[in-house]
Amino acid sequence: MAEQPSSRCGYVAIIGRPNVGKSTLLNRILGQKLAITSHKAQTTRHSILGIKTLPEGQILFVDTPGIHQRGANALNRYLNRTARSAIAETDLVLFVVEALRWTDEDAQALDAIAQSGVPAIGVVNKVDRVEDKQSLLPFLQELAQRHAFLELIPVSATKGDQIDALERLVVRALPAGEPVFPEDQVTDRSQRFFAAELVREQLMQRYGEELPYRTSVEIERFEERDGRYQIHALIWVERPSQKGIIIGKQGEALKAAATQARLEMQKLFDCPVHLEVWVKVKKSWSSDEAAIASLGYSEDR
Repeated sequence: MAEQPSSRCGYVAIIGRPNVGKSTLLNRILGQKLAITSHKAQTTRHSILGIKTLPEGQILFVDTPGIHQRGANALNRYLNRTARSAIAETDLVLFVVEALRWTDEDAQALDAIAQSGVPAIGVVNKVDRVEDKQSLLPFLQELAQRHAFLELIPVSATKGDQIDALERLVVRALPAGEPVFPEDQVTDRSQRFFAAELVREQLMQRYGEELPYRTSVEIERFEERDGRYQIHALIWVERPSQKGIIIGKQGEALKAAATQARLEMQKLFDCPVHLEVWVKVKKSWSSDEAAIASLGYSEDR
């Protein structure tokens, strides 16, 4: 019997269509909020590294934008490229699908995994919403016929069901190796990055269906002064009418969003935060390759 390696380490891409719970799954595994979430599709715009150190080894999770068929502007193309490139650079893929639901976008994401040749574990999420658990078995059997997964596991990222079991499956599938990061580190992203994401999360959660997809957030200033973070955030929109909607009557809408973002920052950074937010117009930025690059949508990490 082959001797088991004393430590394992590897990169694990979390892949799937939009809104299957990839970011919620990462947050649950890490035991803290790292990736922003909302009920809207395509909330995740960047790949985010989440580091989980266990006695058996270190798992380097890569949360990715959802692979999708919606829209063909520069931002949509960037999101799909980001997700697909993450697959090629990892040791293992977690393919996340929603229990009892299969769409063309699920098929598109699975096709990208199949083309890569990277080993994959199928993660059937949101099983807490399934009343008749017996109906899961045919769905799992169908999924097994779609791809040669290493394992298939039903989970609930929201409730935490089967997350420990999933971690064990992931560790066993990783190559032997020593940890890459210190055991107390949970990501390689900067605090400035997360400040922008927490402002954008409020835009995703608070505004209408289309408006959040026409916004981006840039941190112009991030300083520490007397134990307090001073943060200036700039929200970019594409049209003056969008600026008016975000600001709201007498500035009340923007004030409410900024207040909640500041509270979330204080929880994440564990210190007082002074946050100021402005809104500016950059015409059709989401359709302009140069514009999205200038706003931080770059594949060079």
